[in-house]
Amino acid sequence: MVVRETTLQDAEAVAALQATCFPPPFPAEALFTAKHVRQHVERFATGQFVATAGGVVVASATNMLMQQADWEAHRPWDKSVGGLDLPRHDPEGSVLFGVDISVAPDWRRCGLGRRLYKERFRLVRHLGLVLYGTVCRTPGYSESGLATPNAYVESVCRGASTDRTLTPLLRMGLDCKGVIDNYMEDCESGDAGVVLEWRP
Repeated sequence: MVVRETTLQDAEAVAALQATCFPPPFPAEALFTAKHVRQHVERFATGQFVATAGGVVVASATNMLMQQADWEAHRPWDKSVGGLDLPRHDPEGSVLFGVDISVAPDWRRCGLGRRLYKERFRLVRHLGLVLYGTVCRTPGYSESGLATPNAYVESVCRGASTDRTLTPLLRMGLDCKGVIDNYMEDCESGDAGVVLEWRP
């Protein structure tokens, strides 16, 4: 297993991974294409990672930089990121924003997500950034029976519920800072996103 920076040659494989990791009802128009991935590398090569096994891409992480004030505004996805090609990436930013992480279904529960997050934390330290921030999905909400995404997130944070996305991130030491309603179109998460931070 190798974790390394994404290259332009990885673009097709990373795009194919997106479709595998986020099947319907996740909206297809919200997935990265190979063109988008190439733009990510061109904008911020040191912030893009893949994990490979036998030379095959089995996981990826997409990141960008933003100013701390922009991070703390906690706007919806399209306002924060600007689009699938990351046009709001700010080379002078002090926050590493985790845009996406994808792990092939057959490679989940193998520690790949944790390894990619360690790379993110390493990059925060290496660049002398203030923090790592992300806004995560909670795909378990739609089947939870709870009335609101806020209620579900509170349940997960206190350990009463388990979410396949949020729970592992909390275990990795990320702090929950709240919920953004209407973050992005995502019926499984009630269109909400959970604000998470990690500080060196």
